[in-house]
Amino acid sequence: MFYRNQFFNHLQRYWILSFIGFILALMSVIPVRIAIASHQAPQPQVIFTLGGGPEREKFTAEFAQNHPNLDIWVSTGILPAQAFAIFDDAGISTHRLHLDYRAVDTVTNFTTMVQNFKQHHIQHIYLITSDFHLPRARAIATLVLGSQGITFTPIAIPSEQPQESIFHIVRDSGRSLLWIVSGRTGASFNPRFRHPMYATR
Repeated sequence: MFYRNQFFNHLQRYWILSFIGFILALMSVIPVRIAIASHQAPQPQVIFTLGGGPEREKFTAEFAQNHPNLDIWVSTGILPAQAFAIFDDAGISTHRLHLDYRAVDTVTNFTTMVQNFKQHHIQHIYLITSDFHLPRARAIATLVLGSQGITFTPIAIPSEQPQESIFHIVRDSGRSLLWIVSGRTGASFNPRFRHPMYATR
């Protein structure tokens, strides 16, 4: 019994050390992949907005007026009819607009979209969200997008809300690492979890 317990203790330590080593290796690779993406695509190739209220779509529509060659992706924003109306009022062609409703939270904003960016050979995005939300979004983007060789230029929408707590940043950074390792985000444990809906135009 004693030797068996020793064996399992050694095995447990081995897996823990292996996991820590993997995470450290991963954290050293991500900055390299981001640097390569920045070199190969020094200018953003698409606009990516995290949903969270109509002010984000309105800001994005104005921002897009100054970047007429860039497509716009919005992850789980306002209803399609409202979004199309905002962009239409701003003179933005709806052919540039892609609305995606698969995400259920900030982590899945990125994990559901990263394959779309890769399929379109996107290596650099404008990342738009509210200023209070930006620190968490940047942490997640660095891990999720960076691990896939995509860099980003953050754009903050001014607001009067206080910044999110460090707890939310650490928690979602951990979930992002979980996604990199396992392909899962833990979103199914979110009480607000719902079946994905997808709309694009």
